[in-house]
Amino acid sequence: MKKVKLCLTFMLAGLVLLSCNNKKNNPEEKESEVASIEKREIWTKDQANKWYAEQPWLVGANYSPSTAINQLEMWQEDTFDPKRIDQELGWAEGLGMNVMRVYLHDLLHQQDAEGLYKRMDQFLEIADKHHIKTLFVLFDSCWDPFPALGKQRAPKPHTHNSGWVQAPGQKALQDKTQYPRLEKYVKETVSHFKDDKRILGWDVWNEPDNMTGPSYEKVEIKNKVDLILPLLKDVFAWARESNPSQPLTSGVWVGDWSDEAKMKPMHKMQIEQSDIVSFHNYNTPQDFEKVIKQLQRYGKPLICTEYMARPNGSTFEGFLPIARKYNVGMINWGFVDGKTQTKYAWDSWTKTYTAEPKLWFHDVLHTDGTPYIQAETDLIKKMTAEANKKN
Repeated sequence: MKKVKLCLTFMLAGLVLLSCNNKKNNPEEKESEVASIEKREIWTKDQANKWYAEQPWLVGANYSPSTAINQLEMWQEDTFDPKRIDQELGWAEGLGMNVMRVYLHDLLHQQDAEGLYKRMDQFLEIADKHHIKTLFVLFDSCWDPFPALGKQRAPKPHTHNSGWVQAPGQKALQDKTQYPRLEKYVKETVSHFKDDKRILGWDVWNEPDNMTGPSYEKVEIKNKVDLILPLLKDVFAWARESNPSQPLTSGVWVGDWSDEAKMKPMHKMQIEQSDIVSFHNYNTPQDFEKVIKQLQRYGKPLICTEYMARPNGSTFEGFLPIARKYNVGMINWGFVDGKTQTKYAWDSWTKTYTAEPKLWFHDVLHTDGTPYIQAETDLIKKMTAEANKKN
């Protein structure tokens, strides 16, 4: 019996040794094994700056076609509008814009992941034709907490973003049994496009601590930020596990970022987990420059992923020269006037408008493609041409 056991032991050891030797002699299998063990780390300053040095000066807009009231209407099969998208991105190309920030939604993935990816690919094909890269947004804490698939409601007259929806919705956020679905959405979506050069990056969560102000504050949950803080960290981890070649980010949008000690846990974590630093600013040019100087201490590329609210003093003529000076990428809110109605101000939720405001809040072009202010589009065209002229 002892002899049999001894024989079996030697045979087993031999098989293990043979298996190891085979892996050593099979580089493909060895590479695959290493890849499955290695996790994509947060980019170092050097990695981030090397990536940024390969980009043009990034200037563009937050984009949804004028025919869509929200992310769901933009992407659902019945209302996806490639012809209009092609026309509008053609106008953007004509201004020298080279990036669009575009929102997705977890419910679209739940409904029809394959169809969503097909339409995303079609969008990317159109954008690439116009020399525009895409920064996709996975989740969003702004506006209506109760998204629903299917036909979307008509815009409420004269009201800013009257149909925009949060992702995930409030019910999913409060129900941890839905988190595996959210994980699947993040991992499968990022994995599907992880090496797509048409994608600039992944903005994993827009304004995660936004409590929606007067628009939906009566139905918002008080512990929303407490629920999102750990979930956002998971979202970063899920996206990174998909090993994307593109950077991950989540933009800080309100608060004091001058000193780590003064920063909220959400903002610290957003910047700590981001490969590149992104932020929003709808204030004055002076404040914009001050914020840039504060965020420069992280030593990573900066992209302002939301700005331009004319009555606030956040304008193209005020911001773009400062951004160029500090090499900050710029993505303004709103492009073509349409169903989102963001030419109306945020206060349209509390103040009654009966006609188009004399001074538009957001948006650059009328629905027919003509500029709202010719001097603005002339400036965008001039500055992008100078910054990105081919040698």
